[in-house]
Amino acid sequence: MASTAASDAMQEKRVAGEYTAANVQVLEALDGVRKRPGMYIGSTGPRGLHHLVVEILDNAVDEAQAGYATEINVVLHDDNSVSVTDNGRGIPTDIHPQTKKSCVETVLTLMHAGGKFGGSTSSYSVAGGLHGVGLSVVNALSEALEVTVCRDGKEYRQHYSRGKPLTTLSSTTLPDESSRQGSCIRFWPDKEIFTTAIEFDFSTISSRIRELAFLNPELTITLTKEEQDAQVQHNEYCYAGGLVEYVAWLNTDKVCLPQHLELYVSCCLSLSRVSRYTKSCIYAISFTLATLLPTVCSWPS
Repeated sequence: MASTAASDAMQEKRVAGEYTAANVQVLEALDGVRKRPGMYIGSTGPRGLHHLVVEILDNAVDEAQAGYATEINVVLHDDNSVSVTDNGRGIPTDIHPQTKKSCVETVLTLMHAGGKFGGSTSSYSVAGGLHGVGLSVVNALSEALEVTVCRDGKEYRQHYSRGKPLTTLSSTTLPDESSRQGSCIRFWPDKEIFTTAIEFDFSTISSRIRELAFLNPELTITLTKEEQDAQVQHNEYCYAGGLVEYVAWLNTDKVCLPQHLELYVSCCLSLSRVSRYTKSCIYAISFTLATLLPTVCSWPS
């Protein structure tokens, strides 16, 4: 009798734990990003929140690296949104042959959609960020997102919420004398996703911007923080001295030994090493960067 009861219980358990095609979940479009945001931005705390800004900023810097942008403006708005504007080529607005949607909507709603994968069709020789993932991830994790593109004499706009388009891509003709071009992404992080208060730290973002400005000597980046009491913080970052000036800045307040400078350049891969020895450090530089991204690496002096 006991054996029969145990057998029945096991059978019920097996039915309850049945594993068929009906149990396999398929997350559409960007739903997977919202389900597991930590896979893409590291966390849903302050680190992940600030990573959203870095992803959009890196896209703008890629335009500068490609030789098309000279200015980037980052604004921390008083409604806890962030906008990043560049004067590059602007995200393409024509219809993508594969998705049959505008290129703007394609890169904002599909993973691994972008012009940074290399090969003969790539628009970039060097790129940072998540290579076709960053912009769509920011869109997926934002309560609202607005994209504005200026190119070919027109201004294009589209609004999104949590990764889905709310409007179609609209366009207006710019005045004949206007030479405006570039892209602007403004986003409001989703309170449903982040476990921290939606507050952006000026110094955290400033540190990354300063680093990028040193590494791109022909680029000017501004950072503005709007305050509700009408006060505004505003910094401009432009370092014509590039890496040499960066090393000098890193060595502020340090006693330096005679300068040592090495520079390596090749046609297919550009490598720069600028070293300056100080009495307090046994390594020339305690961190390195690859495609503008910090790496966990150092080399002996």
